[in-house]
Amino acid sequence: MSFAFSCPIYPIVGDTVAELPPLTLAERILEAGAPLLQLRLKDATTATFVEIGRELRARCDRHRATLIVNDRCDIAKLIGADGVHLGQEDLPPTAAREMLGPEAVIGYSTHNREQLDDAISDRSIDYIAYGPIFDTSSKRNPDPTRGVERLREAARRCNRPLVAIGGIDASNLQSVIAAGADAAAIIGAIAGSDDPAASTRRLIALAGTIA
Repeated sequence: MSFAFSCPIYPIVGDTVAELPPLTLAERILEAGAPLLQLRLKDATTATFVEIGRELRARCDRHRATLIVNDRCDIAKLIGADGVHLGQEDLPPTAAREMLGPEAVIGYSTHNREQLDDAISDRSIDYIAYGPIFDTSSKRNPDPTRGVERLREAARRCNRPLVAIGGIDASNLQSVIAAGADAAAIIGAIAGSDDPAASTRRLIALAGTIA
């Protein structure tokens, strides 16, 4: 399938940063107009992940939004998610494609040039994430920070939509989009704010001003 981001803001709803429960946070992000979000539950049991995922699937349907599940292809398939985002230690993208079918969106995280080049050569991947671009507190053991210049190099090499990840907020969003990222994954700048809906709207508006 041919995949493209309709909005350069890629909100991630998880259990590592937010003060709000995942479904409450997700609803506020969806109400703010985000057309896509990712459900990332690192500490939840499988049963809880499925329960939250099914409810979020229904809410995304109401808002006509795309739902991506982090890591868990089995849960993505069970709840009818639109796709999955995989890390380097998760199920290989080719196996995920076999499990989820040709219409599923499959994203894949990379953290250096070798991983990026491997992902570029894998036609089962729809979009590639690269980072962390800046220091991040939303991942327990983050990879080394890559910086904007390496992101710019990655964007030049990449033949798929590219997502910048890691420490992105309103202060540096313009720099990652200007460097060639098609979208920016956002966790703390939304989940950690006093008003997640307002933060989402502000980031979407800011992204829209970037040529």
